[in-house]
Amino acid sequence: MISFLISLIFLILGYLLYGAFVEKVFGADPSRRTPAYTHEDGVDFVPLSWPRIFLIQFLNIAGLGPIYGAILGALYGPAAFLWIVLGSIFAGGVHDYFSGMLSIRHEGKSIAEIVGIYLGRQARIVMIAFSIILLILIGTVFMSGPAGLLASLGFSGLLAKPNFWLAIILLYYFLATVVPIDKIISRIYPLFGAVLLIMALGICSMLLIKGYDIPEITFRSSHPDGLPLWPMLFITIACGAVSGFHSTQSPIMARCLPNEKYGRRVFYGAMITEGVIALIWAAAAMSFFPEGITGLSEVVDAGGAALVVKNVSLGLLGPAGGILAILGVIACPVTSGDTAFRSARLTIADAMSLDQKPIKNRLIIAIPLFAIGFSLTMIDFTIVWRYFAFSNQALATIVLWTSAVYLSNNDKFHWITTIPATFMTAVVTTYILQAPEGFGLPSSITYPAGVICAAAAFGLFATFLRKRSLPLVLHSE
Repeated sequence: MISFLISLIFLILGYLLYGAFVEKVFGADPSRRTPAYTHEDGVDFVPLSWPRIFLIQFLNIAGLGPIYGAILGALYGPAAFLWIVLGSIFAGGVHDYFSGMLSIRHEGKSIAEIVGIYLGRQARIVMIAFSIILLILIGTVFMSGPAGLLASLGFSGLLAKPNFWLAIILLYYFLATVVPIDKIISRIYPLFGAVLLIMALGICSMLLIKGYDIPEITFRSSHPDGLPLWPMLFITIACGAVSGFHSTQSPIMARCLPNEKYGRRVFYGAMITEGVIALIWAAAAMSFFPEGITGLSEVVDAGGAALVVKNVSLGLLGPAGGILAILGVIACPVTSGDTAFRSARLTIADAMSLDQKPIKNRLIIAIPLFAIGFSLTMIDFTIVWRYFAFSNQALATIVLWTSAVYLSNNDKFHWITTIPATFMTAVVTTYILQAPEGFGLPSSITYPAGVICAAAAFGLFATFLRKRSLPLVLHSE
C-alpha cells in the first residue's frame, strides 16, 4: 500500500516539478501566436479552451492502453509501479510534450513531418509510411473489437450481429475523421474522458477504503510464465509509461491550442494523468483477486483484460461500476480509433501538401483510408498485432531522438530527451531480438546486444553534436 501511495505522490510531483523543468528547457512562449490562430480553417485548426483540449488529448492517448496494458503489466508484479512512475515522468511526459510543442512550432505539422525536419528526408519517408500503417491498424482493430463486444451484450436480431455494429462504428469513424473537430470530437470526448477519470478514481477510493493489500515494490518478475522484467515489462506497459502512438495524436491538439503556456497542462499533464490511471488499474489487478497475481493470471487466461475490468468494476463499485466498465471498454477503443483515422488523414495531407479546408480534399484521403480499414477487418490480426507493441515503442524512441536533435540545434539541455531515447533504444532492440515474434534469441545474446545498440545510437548522436560544434571551433581559432 505504501509503495502505491508514494507512487501517486511522485506522479503529481513529477508534473509540478519535472514538468515545469521540461517546459523551461523547451522555452514555451506565451506571446507567440499558435497555429490555431495563424492557420485557423474551421476544420482542423480550431481554437479550443485548454480544459477541453486536455480532456480530448487525455482520451486520445488513453483509450484502453492504461487499463489493459497496466493489467497485463501487473502480471510482472509491483515492479510495474516503478516503470509507470519513472516512465511517465521522465520518458512519456517528455515525449508527449515535445511531440505536441514541436508541432505547434512547425505550423501544426504531423509527427512524420517533424521527424523529417530534424532527422532528414529518408527518416521522413519512413515515418510517413510507418505512421500511416500503424494508425490504420489501430483504427481497424478498434472497429472490430467494440463491434464484437456490442454484439455480445445480449441483444437479439440485427443488434446481435457484429457486422451491424461494425457498420455503425465505421460510419461514426468516417464522420469524426472528415467533419470539423469542434462538431463531434470536442463535444463528446470531454464526457467520455470524465467517465474514464471517475471510473479510475472510484476504483482507487474503494481499494483504499476496503483496505486491499496492495503489494510493495520489488525488483523481480512475478509473471506466471516466468517472463523477465527486461525488456518485456517495458513493452507491455506502453500507454501509462511511454507510447509512440501519443506522438501521432498530439499534433491534432497542437492545431487547437490557443497559447503555448497551456502546453504543459495538456501534453505533459495528460500523460501524467494516464500514468495515474495505469497505476490504479495495476494496483487493482494485483490486489483484487484472492490469490493475487496467480488469481489475476487465471482471469486473464479465461477472458483477457476485459474480464478483469468487469470483475474489478463490479466487485468494487457494484452495478454502477459494471455500467461504467461497459461504457469504458466500448468507448475507449472507439475514441482512439476515430482519432487514429483522423491522424492518418492529416499525416497524408501534410505529406501531399493538400489543403484540408475543402471537404473534397478530405474525402479524397478519407475514402481510400476507410476502404483499406474495412477490408482489413476481414483478416485475422492475431499474428500481425503482436508487432504493434514493439512498433509503438520504436516510434516513441524515434520521436525522443528527434526531440534531442531539436534541443541540441537550439543549444538547449538535450539530456532530458537523450537519456530516455537511449534507454528506449535498448528496450526495443533487446525486445525484437528476444521476443518469439522477433528473432527468439537467448538473453545471453539479446541483453548485451541491446546495450551495444543503445550505446551506438548515443554515439551517433554524440558525433552529430561534435560536427555541429566543429565550425565554431575553427572559427574561434
